[in-house]
Amino acid sequence: MDFSVLWSLSAALLICPLYMGVGVLCAVTCNEESMGMEGGSYTLTRKLEYGSIMIYHCPEGYYPHPALTRACLKSGTWKPPPQRRRLQQCKMIECPNPLVLESGSVLPVQSQYFVNNKTTYECYSGYSLRGSASRVCQTNGKWSGGTPICSRDSGGEDRCADPGIPAGARRSGSSFGIDDKLSYRCDDSLHLLGSKTRVCQENGQWTGTEPKCYYKHTYDTALEITEAFGSAIRESLQLAAPIDDTDQEGKKITIDKAGKLNMYIAMDISDSIAENEFDKARNAVKKLITKVSSFSVSPNYEILFFASDVLEVVNIIDFSGDKRKPLEKVLEDLDNFKYDARDNVGTNLNLAFKTILERMAIQKLRNEKLFTEVHHVLIFFTDGAYNMGGSPENTVAKIRESVYMNNKTERDKYLDVYVFGVGSEIFDEDIVPLVTKRNGESHYFKVKNAVELEKTFDKIIDESQVVSLCGLHRNYDDTTPNTIRQRYPWMARIDNTHEDGTASKCMGSIVSRRFILTAAHCFKFEDNADNIRVTIGANQVVKGASRIILHPDYNINGKKDDGIKEFYDYDVALIELKDDVNFSIDIRPICIPCTKETSGALRLVGEAITCKQQEQLLFKNPLEEVSFISYDKEEQMDQRSDAKLKLQDQLRDNCIEPAATQVEGITPLNLKDVVTDNFLCTGGRQPTRDNVACKGDSGGAVFKDYDEYRTIQVGVISWGTEDLCPGGNSDFKQESSEKSRDFHINLFKVVPFLKKYLGDEKQDYQPLQFLEN
Repeated sequence: MDFSVLWSLSAALLICPLYMGVGVLCAVTCNEESMGMEGGSYTLTRKLEYGSIMIYHCPEGYYPHPALTRACLKSGTWKPPPQRRRLQQCKMIECPNPLVLESGSVLPVQSQYFVNNKTTYECYSGYSLRGSASRVCQTNGKWSGGTPICSRDSGGEDRCADPGIPAGARRSGSSFGIDDKLSYRCDDSLHLLGSKTRVCQENGQWTGTEPKCYYKHTYDTALEITEAFGSAIRESLQLAAPIDDTDQEGKKITIDKAGKLNMYIAMDISDSIAENEFDKARNAVKKLITKVSSFSVSPNYEILFFASDVLEVVNIIDFSGDKRKPLEKVLEDLDNFKYDARDNVGTNLNLAFKTILERMAIQKLRNEKLFTEVHHVLIFFTDGAYNMGGSPENTVAKIRESVYMNNKTERDKYLDVYVFGVGSEIFDEDIVPLVTKRNGESHYFKVKNAVELEKTFDKIIDESQVVSLCGLHRNYDDTTPNTIRQRYPWMARIDNTHEDGTASKCMGSIVSRRFILTAAHCFKFEDNADNIRVTIGANQVVKGASRIILHPDYNINGKKDDGIKEFYDYDVALIELKDDVNFSIDIRPICIPCTKETSGALRLVGEAITCKQQEQLLFKNPLEEVSFISYDKEEQMDQRSDAKLKLQDQLRDNCIEPAATQVEGITPLNLKDVVTDNFLCTGGRQPTRDNVACKGDSGGAVFKDYDEYRTIQVGVISWGTEDLCPGGNSDFKQESSEKSRDFHINLFKVVPFLKKYLGDEKQDYQPLQFLEN
């Protein structure tokens, strides 16, 4: 960006001529006349005041031309000024020129290629095509697929494969032997991202990353960011996670790597970043931080916002010592920051990097040995523009020197600098020198807008590498069956045909690759496991099971002699499948109490963690909000229902009391013999109106979202005092009446049963790791 233009934006006030000997502060405004655009619209960051940014908006597949944004200067004029002969309009997005294929042909031949234009590629005789045989111009200004390359069939003496020429580029060099060098440049109006030069190495690989030619309106898709950024950040998280090892006596121990990952997150809040973009970016950062915690890692965080000055929201020094700043406080500090609390007279990107450098220096001074073991990840959200403090390139070089310690070859992996280009006009040429350059990796991403950033970050840490983590799920829900499955991927539907020919339907939950947890009353003692059908994921049906395991103390007729028609104590069962299920984003296990896997989800690390600690954490309030899944007959899809567990003694007594008047055979005298301590109680309208379960919900999970991304099952739906869903499942979320109650088996009360089967290390399935105490 023109330095003089940016500097003019940094002036905060304009002094008008003297009035009666006193300088008067003069308000500056710009004129809105003749500033409209054909086919689109615009928004203003600060109305028509000095410093306001006019941001143009176009429909999908179009971009603003000739300007993406305009700035209101202190002179009361716009920069760049509107042009009489070149009216502001929305132009169809164009993709770079694909007619660069060597030793082949591209059809059709056109002077320009716009959205949805398709091209096909063929090689001349003696050459074979690698890459895509056809490509389509996409709405993000990129071609679909991979770069087409025509390679010689003979191969010759080449050590490296022909890397091809990206659309819109020119290449110098045509030899591919060891140490041969290729150079790239882009056509006019395009700028190059990736490596300008590449060298063929002895291992047959080219240095650097594939060059790409971008227009100003080009951006990266969520999938591209997921693949590039996701794999790298997952590796960092897994390296920093606790590991199992053995001590000198051969006893298993858990090594906590807390503090071995430093994450520095910096967000641009200057006027060039609109408030709604800032809010979305902040939500994305919160998502990233919370998802990171789902890996059972405990990073140290530095979070700062910057404009002309730096506002430090979270200081990484607060994570040193025994009193580490909890995740909840980090998120609270992020929420408390107000967009309008900033000083916006300019943008000092360099100061943000300097602040991080200073924090690194303090850590290094305090404990240099620990500093050498820490992986540093810097993540910036900015448009790259700055008008104060000079270029940050020298400061970034000092950060590299601090981490590399004169040994870049060995220590390069300890530093990653990522930049997400956000804003209406992004200055790639200023950003590219700042990010990490590593063969085959990308560290700079252009985001269309911050709206997509949240989903992008969700996908980044929700791939096949981590699907086995219990309770991990995607937490956005657009009420479609697909997103509901991904939000509740442990959900199972059980259809059982009894030996007498009758059938029953129940819910269940996936607790491991081999087992479904459900209610015992869904089965009769003589039932055949082969008659069971379990539906999971995207309507995947598992036919038949290996065995049905009822809790040994479950006896539906246990109190018939006392006038109790049905007795549901210990109403819990396991279905062992014949084969392991394959986990995916649609199919993954829920966490259950008293396992090491659940300790990881709750961020309780160490051998001394007990089952009681988990229970105290999950049941810490007199009223605990829980949820369960019901089936909406009208919408033909699952829905989430909510209720409150009444846990404090008096609250629980009040909750179970209506059973003495609502259920035949139960009296105040035998109430607690029937509603034993094994049951959790929900329902009623005080202090809030709970949802109630229907008959088809039996066996389903009663669960708590510990945070936004990890789910813990605390109960199994068992029975209720009143049927408020005639005919089975409801066509809406059924609310409790004053006296209706639901009772659920407390999983903390049946841990020995769960451990006996789910933790059995002698079987051919992977067991869960249960806590010793």
